[in-house]
Amino acid sequence: MNTEPRYNDIYYKSTTSQSKILDVVKNNTESLHNLPMPIDWEQLFGNKHPIEIEIGPGKGRFLLEASKQYQDINFVGVERAQKYVEITRTRFEKYMRHFSVDKKTGLFTNVRLVWTDANYFLTKYVPDTSVQTYHVYFPDPWPKARQQKRRIFRNKDFLNALARTLSSDNGKLYVLTDFAEYFDEIQERLGQHKMLKPVLSDPKPYKNITTNFEMKYRSEGREIYRAVYEKV
Repeated sequence: MNTEPRYNDIYYKSTTSQSKILDVVKNNTESLHNLPMPIDWEQLFGNKHPIEIEIGPGKGRFLLEASKQYQDINFVGVERAQKYVEITRTRFEKYMRHFSVDKKTGLFTNVRLVWTDANYFLTKYVPDTSVQTYHVYFPDPWPKARQQKRRIFRNKDFLNALARTLSSDNGKLYVLTDFAEYFDEIQERLGQHKMLKPVLSDPKPYKNITTNFEMKYRSEGREIYRAVYEKV
């Protein structure tokens, strides 16, 4: 049995042909393939603010709260499942409607949603050393033995892209999971990467903001495992 994922250009051509990028304020949707490779963040956002990327924003709670509180940071949510892209987009839409957000305030102009495969996005579109922070919260553990090769942290291209695209100036990766066995594997694989090193005393970023999964799992009494890595 193959324990590593096998991804290539043929695979991505068939799975990312419908990839899109969404502006949650303007409610604009554009084909990701219309953007340059790599992306020009300044052109995309119209500023030089730091870039933070959340891999798998799920229902979008962290993305919404973080982008609301830290408007001097540009946030990108990368989600493969169209269902969750739509849930996240709707979450922003409902918030703006419920609180009568005036678009002139600039709220949420620092957010983009990307519907595509995360590994494809990082390897093809994210410029070198351009990301200040990655957030990977509760990645799918694929618990069955035959599925485990799909785990994102088993993808060497993904790990290399994380390290390559992180800023050399205190760039960090934050990981949360409730799955102990997967957490051990994540630590092992990241520990083997020569460009990443664990940070033992780094506080949780945006400590007052949680994801939907974290709220659910903590209410169920599950243990949450956390790791922080920075670029060497």
